[in-house]
Amino acid sequence: MRDVDQTPAEESPYECFECGSVVLVENNPGQCPDCAGEMRNRHTPIE
Repeated sequence: MRDVDQTPAEESPYECFECGSVVLVENNPGQCPDCAGEMRNRHTPIE
């Protein structure tokens, strides 16, 4: 597994597990603005 190099002030894409909506933000939005589903950072691999 590789480490993901991220700068905290850099925007990252977050994707909704429920509807697939993608938003570009600096911090984890917590929940999807479209359906309130759980979000994940797309730069973080799913195990």
